[in-house]
Amino acid sequence: MREFYVIAYLFFPLLVGLALHGFCIKYDALAFLCRPIDRGRKFRGKRIFGDNKTYRGVVVVSLGTVLGFGLQSLLLHRIASVRSVELFDYAFFKSVALGGAVGVAAMLSELPNSFIKRRFEIGPGRAAKGWKGVIFYVYDQVDFLLGSWLVLAIVVPVTAGRVLFSAGLLLVAHQLMSSVGYALGMRRTAR
Repeated sequence: MREFYVIAYLFFPLLVGLALHGFCIKYDALAFLCRPIDRGRKFRGKRIFGDNKTYRGVVVVSLGTVLGFGLQSLLLHRIASVRSVELFDYAFFKSVALGGAVGVAAMLSELPNSFIKRRFEIGPGRAAKGWKGVIFYVYDQVDFLLGSWLVLAIVVPVTAGRVLFSAGLLLVAHQLMSSVGYALGMRRTAR
């Protein structure tokens, strides 16, 4: 059970970043950054990533993840029982730098998924049908883990158990956040 708390604590800042992005979508904050990363370009006649992959997502999720790690460093790190689930030294500047890197890496690791979905002619924010739908649903929920773990591996020992715990946790948390975001008008779909 301890490992679950360790992973939940480790990925909490990324969830803060994702939630902050939802609020920016809802209230159209930082609209000047709401430009597609692919700038409308196409590869073999199809959009590279689509309209939903924007600079705002990368910037806001990164800043929110920085905020989450910063709060952990400044507030929670002082509590002895919390320190027992920390996997690295939560010195403020180290935490903030790690948060920025995790946020950017998480959002950039979603791009290959979007690229593949455009090849299958699955529209941005849309679901595929049949076996493709199941595969893309799961991958949509955890695709940002690859980038996150690549960065976290710099300071955290990566084990198969931790990766599996994080996948399970984020599969549930991401779906819950998506459903709440949809109900609050922050997302176009509940998935």
